[in-house]
Amino acid sequence: MTLNIYLSGEIHSDWRERIVAGASGLDVSFSGPVTDHDASDDCGVRILGAELNKFWHDHKGAKLNAIRTRHGIAGADIVVVRFGEKYKQWNAAFDAGYAAALGKSIIVLSPPEHQHALKEVHAAALAVAEEPEQVVQILRYVLTGALPG
Repeated sequence: MTLNIYLSGEIHSDWRERIVAGASGLDVSFSGPVTDHDASDDCGVRILGAELNKFWHDHKGAKLNAIRTRHGIAGADIVVVRFGEKYKQWNAAFDAGYAAALGKSIIVLSPPEHQHALKEVHAAALAVAEEPEQVVQILRYVLTGALPG
C-alpha cells in the first residue's frame, strides 16, 4: 500500500529531508507546503497584484497557501506536523486541527519542552515523536510491521 504523507510545519531545519531520506525504499510519497519563506509570503501579491497595506499583502498569500495546504492534507493518509524549537508555527496548529477534522492520522513531531503548550494538539495525534527518525520508524512499522533494530 502506498502512503501519501503531508509534511507540515516548521521550515527552518532539515527535518523533512531526514524523513524523506530515511523512508527511502518505503512505498510512500511526500508533499508539503512551499518551504521558501519569501515565495510563500509573497505568492499572493506576485500572482494577484501588489498591496500597499501589509495586512492585505499577507492575507492574499495566506489564502493561496491555504488552497495548497487544504489540498495536500485532504489527499494525505498521514499528516506529520512539526513544531520547531526556535519558532512558533501557528499554521502548524491549524494544519493539525484541519487534519483532525478530516479524520486524518496525525503524527506530531515536537521537542519535549513543548509538551505542555501542545497538549491539545498531542491529544489529537495518534503518535507524538521527538525526532524525525522516529517518524520514519513509525512509517516503516505501518507499512511492513517491522520494528527497529
